[in-house]
Amino acid sequence: MNAELEHIWTQVQDQLAIAVGQATYHTWLEPLRALELSERRLVVLAPPHSCRWIGDRFGALLHDTVALVLGRAIDVELTSQPNAHQSATPFDTPSQPLGNPKLTFEQFVIGDCNRLAHAAALAVTEMPAHAYNPLFICGPPGVGKTHLLNSIANLLLAHNPGLTVRCTTGEAFTNEFLAALASGHTETFKTRFRHIDVLLIDDIQFLERKTKTEEEFFHTFNALHDGGRQIVLTSDRPPRDLQALEDRLRERFQAGLVADIAPPDLSTRVAILRMRAYRDHIELDDELALITIAEHVHSNVRALEGALIRTVAFSSLTGRPLTADLAEEVLHRLYPQAHAHAQPRSLADIQNAACQHFGLSRDELLSSSRTARVAWPRQVAMYLARELTGESLPTIGRSFGGRDHTTVLHAWRRTSARIADDDASRQAVERLRRSLTVDTHRNPTFSPHPDRPA
Repeated sequence: MNAELEHIWTQVQDQLAIAVGQATYHTWLEPLRALELSERRLVVLAPPHSCRWIGDRFGALLHDTVALVLGRAIDVELTSQPNAHQSATPFDTPSQPLGNPKLTFEQFVIGDCNRLAHAAALAVTEMPAHAYNPLFICGPPGVGKTHLLNSIANLLLAHNPGLTVRCTTGEAFTNEFLAALASGHTETFKTRFRHIDVLLIDDIQFLERKTKTEEEFFHTFNALHDGGRQIVLTSDRPPRDLQALEDRLRERFQAGLVADIAPPDLSTRVAILRMRAYRDHIELDDELALITIAEHVHSNVRALEGALIRTVAFSSLTGRPLTADLAEEVLHRLYPQAHAHAQPRSLADIQNAACQHFGLSRDELLSSSRTARVAWPRQVAMYLARELTGESLPTIGRSFGGRDHTTVLHAWRRTSARIADDDASRQAVERLRRSLTVDTHRNPTFSPHPDRPA
């Protein structure tokens, strides 16, 4: 690919990623390669097993995106057979890392919340298929599971470039398998996933209730495990809570090492922020600004780094120094629970408090009613149950009238979105949270140096 074509194709890829979203882009469109560009035609190389399906589903989008980038419409031709004189990059390369070289073991902040998972991931990298096989890493969203999976891939390929490492997600595995079924290329699919050295799959819970995909993954798992190949999986729940998966899969997941990652404690959160500030060359006028940010955001590393970016941006745009007072001013509306650290509460405590706060009976809260008067309080109660207790999603769901764990996750997401956009809702949820928590604010001392352990 010449420099001009490479530049044009990079712009096309950027537009495609925006149009379809990252998950779909990484699964189907990222592997595409531009081969040849003329006045009337762009030739694009696609994977043999999905070329026809990509053309049917994304052909019009490809045509429109290329026209947008070039400023004129031309024909876009998909092919799975590059000519001998074309220097195309083959699709089925020996390895397929997750794609983020910044996510390495060196950039992973270790704390009590993730020490076991980190050590197990490192052991797997040093001795694939000999240390822990399978390795099953579980934890809520945003605590570092994908970071560890990337770290394994990057270190394996750095020291063992000959290894075949296949990295994907539960959703991508499912989509690719269904496309193979539809196009009649199941044998090609099996070869891609069974004739490898290491399989890394993020968000394996996506396979729940997908019978055909579960069946295929069961045989893929057995083929790899019996052949002495390493398998690493991540999930938002431990295997025992993946109740919608077949028993035989859950049993295999539990046969190796299950390493959980908990939300980071305060000192770990500060260490994560310090690492990010050091890496991005962020100048701090007050080290206490990091502690203030860490006290506002408790459970999610992505939200934690987002809060840092928001504070840095506000400091840059207003010309004010990045201090603890500035961080408090920027974040108190988005994360008003600063200094309120929850003591463990029971599910019954939360349900009773929600009933009293919203003027409902317990029977109404747990009923099947979907009226706004009942649905919103129920969603808030489920949200707080997940935030303030250590109970699993299935356990929370059962306590709310025998509901499924997906209902709890939906309620958590809906409540999170609503309190982010609506002041009245955020204040109502915060008042209820405060009634369930006690102030245990402390003023710990932290090392100001990014390379010194917290």
